[in-house]
Amino acid sequence: MNLSERASSVSRLFLPSLIFASFATGTIGIFTALFLIEISKTFGVTVGLMGQANTFASVVAVAFALITGILSLRFSSGILLLAGLLAYSIAAVGCYFAWSFEAILIFYSVNGVAQAMIGPMTNALVGDNVALEKRASAIGRINAAGSLAFLIGAPIMGVLSNLGGWRIAVLMFITPFSLGALPFVGASVSSRKPISKANRETSAYSESFRRILSNRSATGCLVGNVFRVAVATALLAYGTAFTIQRFGLTISLASVVILLVALFATLGNLIERPIRKRGRKASTVASVLFAGFFTISYAFAPSFLPCVILMFGAALFDGLAASASMSLTLEQMPDLRGTMMSLFAAFTGVGAAIGAGIGGLTLVLYNYEVLGMMLGSMGIVAAVVFKSLTVDPTSNV
Repeated sequence: MNLSERASSVSRLFLPSLIFASFATGTIGIFTALFLIEISKTFGVTVGLMGQANTFASVVAVAFALITGILSLRFSSGILLLAGLLAYSIAAVGCYFAWSFEAILIFYSVNGVAQAMIGPMTNALVGDNVALEKRASAIGRINAAGSLAFLIGAPIMGVLSNLGGWRIAVLMFITPFSLGALPFVGASVSSRKPISKANRETSAYSESFRRILSNRSATGCLVGNVFRVAVATALLAYGTAFTIQRFGLTISLASVVILLVALFATLGNLIERPIRKRGRKASTVASVLFAGFFTISYAFAPSFLPCVILMFGAALFDGLAASASMSLTLEQMPDLRGTMMSLFAAFTGVGAAIGAGIGGLTLVLYNYEVLGMMLGSMGIVAAVVFKSLTVDPTSNV
């Protein structure tokens, strides 16, 4: 069955189910950001040590993304997505019942496994089942749902936690969505594996990685996304602390600012016109450049109002860059989409770690202005990589 036939035969709930899954699996990240201090008190560990649970989960996610790339040659993207959602449900329920720091560390790691499967397989399914002219829009909506989870989930979980602590927020918000996503996706997404030459050659696992990494454009997409994600880390990891320390905001007011940042990132993901009109490559290059420019600029803003306006601009272009670069990466190796998008997940995980690490070291040695320059300038590096190394197979540009 060719792509047009598959696109016409998929369930009407296919895309809504993927959007819902993206929203559901974005909720546990909010949980960590909101309740890090409370969780550390529950288990009698320092905030710094509790924060390492995220680091450990990220390492697991990067490693398992490579394993997912191998599994995608044997199993369908639908099966692997369902396996990821099952792992996510186990992680959510496990966090609620966690009896010690070691236990919650294990369940955070299970979430790392889940994220390594869910994101890449969702993208692969879009590539395999959605018509080319509609893929950028589909990816934007799926990405936006993940951002929307933060925007909606943060205030709701804050209210729920007042009723009985962080465990109530897990039980009444995260768990229902995680358990609901599994049957919704299962009923809407085919578990049949499309037949292709690459899928038949399942003994040549190393060959699939060699083909991707020896392809200049595919490798350029992977490397470019390392730097793109590093730029976004300036807002994701340090935006709240920056507004508090630089302008003396209360935690409550800083939370409102970050919620608005999340809103602009969501809007950025939903902007598809530049991708359709200018192409995936041109949109990626332009958006990472603007994201880097706004990241540098807000760190030097003289007062609160221009600073938050520049932060909103950075978030908007971070969101657009995410959708555009993901759309570009998705088209690089059509017969190895599962492996390609698994490598994409691994490389973006490395980018997040690099951004967080450089940002933290910069704050220890210097200040937020230098942090903005360091991470913002990576937008220039990303633009150069995308411009010089990548090719958009769907465009003549």
